[in-house]
Amino acid sequence: MFGLLIAVIYISFISLGLPDSLLGAAWPTMRTEMNAPISYAGIISMIICFGTIVSSLMSDRITKKIGTGMMTVLSVVTTAAALFCFSVSDELWMLFVFAVPYGLGAGGVDAALNNYVALHLKSRHMSWLHCMWGVGAAVSPYIMGHALTVGNGWQQGYLTVAVVQIVLAVCIFISLPLWKKDGKTAIKIGDCGTEQPECVGRPKPLSAKEIVKIPGAVPCFICFLCYCAFEQTTMLWASSYMIHHNGIGTDTAAQFASLFFIGITTGRAVNGFLTFKFSDRTLIRIGQCIILIGTLFIIIPNVNIPTYIGFTVIGLGCAPIYPCIIHSTPDMFGAERAQALIGVQMASAYVGSCFAPMLYGLLADRVSQSLLPYFILVFLALMSLTYCIVIRKTKVVRS
Repeated sequence: MFGLLIAVIYISFISLGLPDSLLGAAWPTMRTEMNAPISYAGIISMIICFGTIVSSLMSDRITKKIGTGMMTVLSVVTTAAALFCFSVSDELWMLFVFAVPYGLGAGGVDAALNNYVALHLKSRHMSWLHCMWGVGAAVSPYIMGHALTVGNGWQQGYLTVAVVQIVLAVCIFISLPLWKKDGKTAIKIGDCGTEQPECVGRPKPLSAKEIVKIPGAVPCFICFLCYCAFEQTTMLWASSYMIHHNGIGTDTAAQFASLFFIGITTGRAVNGFLTFKFSDRTLIRIGQCIILIGTLFIIIPNVNIPTYIGFTVIGLGCAPIYPCIIHSTPDMFGAERAQALIGVQMASAYVGSCFAPMLYGLLADRVSQSLLPYFILVFLALMSLTYCIVIRKTKVVRS
């Protein structure tokens, strides 16, 4: 039965990735139809991220009350409803309003599932599960690109993904009996990584003051902020960057923007096998170096092939960082603190996702779209620095 539950979690991660890349792929067309400035995509993204911050911070308390399974179902249904509302929107203000449930749905399931996997499963499963997120994130630009190519409009792209989300929510709901054990158990301190945790009393939720006092917690949160700042900026603006920097068409750019997600997906599939030999810490550092190489590729002007390669390589570099940091959290900070820490990690990540794309959009409006690679490099440097501080302040025991 535990193997079947893992399969359900894989499906859940696909549903988590599906909505994440839609806005970036659709925005060049959406803003034209709505006569909106290019930077407004950053505002919509910021509203979505604000919702994820709120639900991530609440995840520790809510998940302890209703369990991971029900939390996942409610979150997916909320996201599906928001996507449907996007598909029927014909005014810009409607997008701003419906972006709120869009974000609330994503944050809760993200924190709950990541904590569950970090506590119950090996590092390879964390990478492969986030690979499933990449599958969802890579597929949705193709869905949007197809809708634009055949003339059905961006609304059809959102509607298609909303229907897929509903189907996935039904599958997860049917599986709720498999989650019951999780709803009545907690991980015993020191049992992190075991697949059949001992049933013990649940630790009480940590306060914000208690969380920030944990050694290494604050730099870890900053590290997550920086990582998601450049990941979300790349995700949102890759299509626009290729249109303005390389001069390709909007429908082609929407499809080639998925190269970044293909890189992440492929990288996380491979990373799962690499965890047999390398530690989480080593894989994170390798990923940082690969991101640097990919960013240098997209700096090359007026040549399409290096740009395509660069976004793919950046995705490959991103692949191990997010899952490996999350997976090492119970060992760095303690299993009993993991849900609270991962919830704030998710919130910190979404702060970066919230403000960085909007900041880049403002810079692109006032300066140039060619700033994207340099923008990425700044946050990459900050992320590398803060991760070094986390390592110095904590002791990672998992290989």
